[in-house]
Amino acid sequence: MKFNLNSILLFASTASAFKYERLDKNDALLIILDLQEGLFQVARDFDHVSYRNAMYAHAELGKVFDLPVIMTSSAETGPNGPLPNEFLEWYPTAPLIKRQGEVNAWDNADFKNAVIAANKSQIIIGGITTDVCTAFLALSLVDAGYSVWANVESSGTTTELIRDTSNDRMRAAGVNVISYFHIVCELMRDWRNTPGAEQLFGVLDRYYPVYGMLARGHRGAVNNGTVLPGEDGLP
Repeated sequence: MKFNLNSILLFASTASAFKYERLDKNDALLIILDLQEGLFQVARDFDHVSYRNAMYAHAELGKVFDLPVIMTSSAETGPNGPLPNEFLEWYPTAPLIKRQGEVNAWDNADFKNAVIAANKSQIIIGGITTDVCTAFLALSLVDAGYSVWANVESSGTTTELIRDTSNDRMRAAGVNVISYFHIVCELMRDWRNTPGAEQLFGVLDRYYPVYGMLARGHRGAVNNGTVLPGEDGLP
């Protein structure tokens, strides 16, 4: 493989420009964006069971990590419907901005003022639809100087092509497009922290069962496990 001087300089400048920014639970704000009961059916790029889990997992991040939360809905008296009752019960004092026409939540003065008042630099968002609600707000927040973290699992849209194209556009603009487990682990930092293993295993068992089952399997091995013939001789 041959490299010319220009490609080497480009690689060097790109590498030197990278800075690993980590989510900080003390500087993060959670946005529940148009995750409405009527709009749920529009999210067809995931199977419905997985996506419902992802919606609720995203919304419960505020409870688990004691994050400030802002909720917003779009034309909820029409076919979009309201936010799930559980979200409203979890955050009875959180700002709830019911937009009547603005497609981009950032165009709503009450929503913008609520974000500014939260005084956090890192914004975690998930919404329906990925290509409009999530992408429009994410791009606007980046433009306004915020660090934006889009939960790739809790944003849904009509097709996988639209989802992937929208996520590519957000990445190109500097949005961190990441998974739910990424968010959890970066906010937690250490399983020995609080919240840590004790608080999170139950949450992961509900919403990220692959890890919940891992914890269950470990529990079972410790409590009931025996070494099978031949295992004790393994390296």
